Amino acid sequence: MKRILFFLYGVICYFIFFGTFLYAIGFIGNILVPKSIDSAATIPLGEALLINTALLSLFALQHSLMARQGFKKWWTQFVPKPIERSTYVLFTSLCLILMFWQWQPLGGVIWNLEGNVLTTIMYSLYAFGWITVLITTFLINHFDLFGLRQVWLYLIGKKYTNLGFVTPGPYKLIRHPLYLGWLLVFWSTPVMTIAHLFFAVVTTAYIFFAIQLEEKDLVSIHGRDYAEYKNRTPMMFPFGSKQKSVAQAYDKAA
Repeated sequence: MKRILFFLYGVICYFIFFGTFLYAIGFIGNILVPKSIDSAATIPLGEALLINTALLSLFALQHSLMARQGFKKWWTQFVPKPIERSTYVLFTSLCLILMFWQWQPLGGVIWNLEGNVLTTIMYSLYAFGWITVLITTFLINHFDLFGLRQVWLYLIGKKYTNLGFVTPGPYKLIRHPLYLGWLLVFWSTPVMTIAHLFFAVVTTAYIFFAIQLEEKDLVSIHGRDYAEYKNRTPMMFPFGSKQKSVAQAYDKAA
């Protein structure tokens, strides 16, 4: 019975995430949702900035803290390992749902490209960003990333094993195509409002901060394989700089 309950829990968490993912497309792109990032401002600018900062900070804290290996080791004393990832996905979805609900538009326009060929380009880049995000999750195992593989293996009585280190498709060119997709999502808009700019700047800063934490974990998990990958592969852009001293530093630490 416990195996079935854990599996159902994982599936429910996944569908909550997927619904949140779909709403995020409309929220950030101002497409077919009752409240978006650029809805009409309703409260004073200073108060709105404080609320939005708190919402983004809560998401960043939850998303980074619960992903760290030390937290997972402590957390799984209370949350069974088969549903640890599903619970992380659930908490992330709840933070995003809270953000969508309580987000405070700020008013004001930084740029407006409507009625121009650039509008089509921006919407195309926005769509490409979301497609990149989705595809890259499947390249690195979508079902493991969102907890379904864990609950499925537990359901059929198989032991969970960590995924090996692989670099499929765009991962051969850059280390973080998933994050590049997010940057396209955050910045590709034909109408850049103050609220959207604030959101894009803060989330971009968080991405580069999160990469540093994530890569420390990846070197810890995959060892020299990831250190050498970091040596030879730019972080975000194919023409970016490589980190040539990582493998040597790893060897010294080992």
